[in-house]
Amino acid sequence: MKTINVGVIGTGWCGGIRAETCARNALVKDLHIAETNPERLAEMVKATNPVTATDDYQELLANPDIDAVMISATPETVHYPMTKDALNAGKHVLLEKPFALELAEADELTELAKAKNLKLSIAYSQRFNPKYAYVKQSIEDGTLGVPVSALVSRHITRSLGQKIGGRIKLSPAAMEATHDLDFVLWCMEPAKPIRVYAQAVNKVMMPTHGVADCMWITITMDDGTVLNVGAGWILPPGYPNFSATTIEFIGSEGALMIDDSHKDVILNTMSDGMRLPMSTMPGEQVSHVYAGPMAAETVYFCEAVAFDRPVMVKPEQARQVMEVYMAADISAETNEPVSLPIAPELIPLAMAS
Repeated sequence: MKTINVGVIGTGWCGGIRAETCARNALVKDLHIAETNPERLAEMVKATNPVTATDDYQELLANPDIDAVMISATPETVHYPMTKDALNAGKHVLLEKPFALELAEADELTELAKAKNLKLSIAYSQRFNPKYAYVKQSIEDGTLGVPVSALVSRHITRSLGQKIGGRIKLSPAAMEATHDLDFVLWCMEPAKPIRVYAQAVNKVMMPTHGVADCMWITITMDDGTVLNVGAGWILPPGYPNFSATTIEFIGSEGALMIDDSHKDVILNTMSDGMRLPMSTMPGEQVSHVYAGPMAAETVYFCEAVAFDRPVMVKPEQARQVMEVYMAADISAETNEPVSLPIAPELIPLAMAS
């Protein structure tokens, strides 16, 4: 059987999931990990038994035996330089969102991967959520007829919002709605976004973290379809990293309503009160199975490398998502719709928001 050697750079929450998934997968012969936090590094060594473990990701890139790397490092400012280094080192790359902080960086990485004939994919894990895949299937097979409109509303707890807002000043559009922007644009292919209008609310997190509480984004497609995506990160404390999502896709011949609010499993204990297990976006290990999309996404990328198959999320698609959420940030700042592609003179507004 064809096997590959994988390096995971950054083994926090998401990187830890990817490392443990790789450690269990028969396609992965050797696992290598890089983590700057010594306590977390020791924890992941115990959990995954990697061939090598280091606090310097460059050691992984210098290892000729490693075929692919998964970059889950934070802060998000390191995504572009780490990915560039990995591609220049001849490694296939699965990168957590955001793809980059600037469109020019995304373009450079895309061209570099093409020039070196390497796979580059961005981890928009919700494509591996079965409910989301069912929406995509229902559009492609004609069940819903011609798409008319779509709505996605996602909200997470403020503990995660504060964690993200505390390390980088990226908006809910860039860091939370980005999964759902990818989802609706993926569903609508080959239609393209042509105009974006957005509003932000700044009541809770702006004074302490300098980021909006939530954003609502309206996207007009070139076929006339209108998409609405809302994302916020100020839900009260609850189950760690709880995420609740509602989806409505309306077509000329049908409507599809998806409840992904994770209220179907409720645990009530004397010590912690009511909890909602298995309610995080990436998912979690439950005994012998994995509940959530991130493990399947990780395996899919390993298979793409091992068997030379296409990746799920192409860099061109991720670049389009970037431009839409940047347009949303500009629109929220100017209170005006933004046409796509974004006019060059407006780009600095996106970088400042």
